[in-house]
Amino acid sequence: MAVTRASVKLAGLTSVLALGAAMPAMADMTFNRIASFATPTNMAEGEDRARATSAEIIAASEDGMTLVYTDSPLGVIGLIDITDPRAPKALGNIEVGGEPTTAQIIGGMIFTGVNTSESYTAPSGKVVSIDMATKAIVAECDIGGQPDSVAKAPDGSFLAIAVENERDEELGDGGPPQMPAGYVVKLPVVDGAVDCANLLKIDMTGLATIVPEDPEPEYVAINAAGEIVVTMQENNHIVVIGADGAVASHFNAGEVALDGIDTKRDGKLDFTSSKDAVPREPDGIDWLDNDHFAMTNEGDWNGGTRTWSIFHKDGTLVWDSGNSLERAIAAIGHYPDHRSHTKGVELESVETATFGGVPMAFVASERGSIIGVYDMTDPANPVLKQLLPSGVSPEGMVAIPERNLLASANEVDLREDGLAPAHVMIYEYAEAPVAYPMITSEGSDPLIGWVALSGMVADATEAGKLYAVNDSVLGAAPTIYTIDATQTPAKITAAMTVTRGGDAAQKLDIEGIALDGEGGFWLASEGRSDRLIPHAIYHVNDKGEIKQEIALPADLLANEIRFGFEGITVAGDWLWMAVQREWKDDPKGMVKLLAYNTAEETWGAVHYPLDAPAEGAWMGLSEITLHGDWVYIVERDNQIADKAVNKKLYRVAASQMVPAELGGALPVVTKELVRDFLPDLMVLNGYAMDKIEGFAIDAAGTGWVVTDNDGVDDSSGETLFWSIGAMQ
Repeated sequence: MAVTRASVKLAGLTSVLALGAAMPAMADMTFNRIASFATPTNMAEGEDRARATSAEIIAASEDGMTLVYTDSPLGVIGLIDITDPRAPKALGNIEVGGEPTTAQIIGGMIFTGVNTSESYTAPSGKVVSIDMATKAIVAECDIGGQPDSVAKAPDGSFLAIAVENERDEELGDGGPPQMPAGYVVKLPVVDGAVDCANLLKIDMTGLATIVPEDPEPEYVAINAAGEIVVTMQENNHIVVIGADGAVASHFNAGEVALDGIDTKRDGKLDFTSSKDAVPREPDGIDWLDNDHFAMTNEGDWNGGTRTWSIFHKDGTLVWDSGNSLERAIAAIGHYPDHRSHTKGVELESVETATFGGVPMAFVASERGSIIGVYDMTDPANPVLKQLLPSGVSPEGMVAIPERNLLASANEVDLREDGLAPAHVMIYEYAEAPVAYPMITSEGSDPLIGWVALSGMVADATEAGKLYAVNDSVLGAAPTIYTIDATQTPAKITAAMTVTRGGDAAQKLDIEGIALDGEGGFWLASEGRSDRLIPHAIYHVNDKGEIKQEIALPADLLANEIRFGFEGITVAGDWLWMAVQREWKDDPKGMVKLLAYNTAEETWGAVHYPLDAPAEGAWMGLSEITLHGDWVYIVERDNQIADKAVNKKLYRVAASQMVPAELGGALPVVTKELVRDFLPDLMVLNGYAMDKIEGFAIDAAGTGWVVTDNDGVDDSSGETLFWSIGAMQ
């Protein structure tokens, strides 16, 4: 039995394949998302679909045609027909008499772990057997405690259940020990039924060096030899149970120290910090073969290393990802700065399978909402091949290699905040180019972290060269990014911090950028008076230094609401800003296109008529761009997923942009529809994003569009970047 303690640094850990260089030709096999399924869809007619729902742990039938996922908020398991994986169909929910934690399918039966605990001190649970054909519960088996993970033997001969008996995190300091102790159950399956009479309870106490009296088994997996591997997250311990049901080996999961990461929740992305060694505290685990397993080191109590690891079952550390996956996730705009002070991208679960003869591991980042795809041909040197976009917070995954499919369960339902519901995502392994990411900073040195691209403008002379800005998500580091759109994916090649007096400018919410014709830029800050962020225009030079700040006149500010500028463009001496929504002095359905004359230092405006919003929505503007004889305007509703209706590009003749004096009646411009963006937003086969916030037309006359991912906070983190072709 080996005890491992590792301090893992950046150098010498792994050779992560450069994502930009790895973009395959058409002949290569790749994963791409082909469908998504919103969990509320599984509710029956007449049910209240506004109730919170979820997709947590997911499994597939043996023929790969049906998915089953656990939905603890509803107390059900959900079924999805994926006979046609591009058009998943709802098969409904099945109530299980408690909180389902994991479901597995053997033959025509679903076996679900169900938590029925009345309290932390009196945990209880059961395994429920459900006939897939009739959807009827045919048996229940009391397992004596609160189940977490449930695994099935590859030959279907038994189930393993991690009975965690989780602790009350609100009690004391939230840490262990808190009785009663957890254990593992080995439950035989005979002729399609669980054999409760021969249930084996496997004691885990006395094994870990950390609170050995209170083991909390978290996740279980079973190899082809019938061996069970168990993570005990809070105990930072791994246990291997032999085919005979006895503990064969166990060892401490070790510690990891990291360099080259962001450790502060401070409104900027800075990957130059270090973290002293902390316990791995692994969560998800899966066997690679009969001797090796992979595990994700999410952390819980004292640890969390942002890494995933490969161990031999004798306790030997074979490989650890170090900072490599987190940095790769940051390069595609999915790094959650609001988690920097804790566990970063928080790797949650791992799934292994062989596709086309290639052993693979799929590693889910709960907070980055990304799935890393690794070639595991050499377990001592995994190679990152792809990063797949997921829904919000992927919790579980299931590989279906016989159908070249992968599915993820994404647990967070954000409809209460007007955002997306929980989803199941389906991916196919096929000959195709990689669809995601659509924009990346991969290969930058030092690493350029980015999120929340909120405005965009094109270089005046170089086709395919663009500049973008971030919004207040990175309020401590307002940044102007340079983008090379001639590459696939588009490449962020440089980042310039906006400064004031030599320091990064504070209290900015940049939503628009325009060229000043002298190598510098005009920036529009949306403003939030309730957060002391002013509505303002900033003039910066080619070094990003603020040289001029233009405040709004007092009589205009008297009518402000928190929705301010969303875009800026230049027409001679006039700066034009799109105001997102109606202010107090605007007629309903009219917003200002506000103008400022830089030579005369005067203000004016015209009114722009908004489309009528759908019920429960509002309409607003996101971008303004002058090109030739037209001013292009992005207009959108604030809705997402199935509620998204209006995501459009309009244009107004430049000749109509004649500003009238503020305080009186404003002329109303006439708009002309150029493009409906909704089909573009569905190109990744996910759900429609709500925020198209950047539009630019480059020196060759090509239109480019980018979405704002909200800094991966209550968001899937996906950024769509695409061209709509030549513009008039």
